[in-house]
Amino acid sequence: MQTDKALAFHASEKATGWRLFLKTIAARAYPRVIGQQREKSWIFFDIFLPMLAVSAYVFVYRAIGAPEEYVGFVVVGGAMTSFWMNVLWSMSSQLYWEKEQGNLALYIIAPNSMMAILLGMAVGGLFATALRAVAIILVGSLMFNVTYSVASFTQLLLVFLLAMTALYGMGMMSASLFLLLSREAWHISNLAQEPVYLVSGFYFPIKSFNFWLAAAASFIPLTLGLDAMRQLVFPSGALLGFLSVKVEIIVLIVLCVLFLTGARFLLDYMEKLAIREGRLTESRR
Repeated sequence: MQTDKALAFHASEKATGWRLFLKTIAARAYPRVIGQQREKSWIFFDIFLPMLAVSAYVFVYRAIGAPEEYVGFVVVGGAMTSFWMNVLWSMSSQLYWEKEQGNLALYIIAPNSMMAILLGMAVGGLFATALRAVAIILVGSLMFNVTYSVASFTQLLLVFLLAMTALYGMGMMSASLFLLLSREAWHISNLAQEPVYLVSGFYFPIKSFNFWLAAAASFIPLTLGLDAMRQLVFPSGALLGFLSVKVEIIVLIVLCVLFLTGARFLLDYMEKLAIREGRLTESRR
């Protein structure tokens, strides 16, 4: 009897603090991991469509006699586009879409933090997107006979994790900005898609730009993340790199702190604005 009462009390106990934070992350990650696997056609198009752009650049590089490493650059860049699209459409625009569907008010009045909700979306989206990115690399490597020579698996993993942390931090920060801009968020999302492909060097070395333009493009985490990963997985990658891998790791750490701090500040500001004015969740806002 006492055991049953103890179990009932434990089941009714409310999660607070870090327990609530972690449970929120798991709860919001779950539907993204499971839901994206239910529509099998999405998996095909998420792999097939990026491969069209990759193939086009590969054929252009081979037609003009570019170094064979450029083919590998394109395959890796094509895989990383999946993460940018996930951040742009499933992170930055997420709160705006939730407002349009009437769910934003529920998120704001819930006892958990908005950062935990968005972080859960990021974790779920990162897992699902990583599977597609790996598939693009495997298919592209087999189709175009790309070979890799990893200089340091530890640095490669560190660069990837830092780049994803900074990228999704930027996504959480821009989610608040897109929400505050309301309907303009849709236009900004469309506007940001192609320019980022260019300045981030998805299909060519960022070193092709002059130093100041490349430095400005480094504000986008994928720019330095891609550059460092290419230096670590291709023999001639260091010759075509913008900065040394160690410097790029340091910059990525700074970007992680910057974007996560900015995300926390903007999300707190957004919640306070919603509570104070009571109009943030309305479509006309």
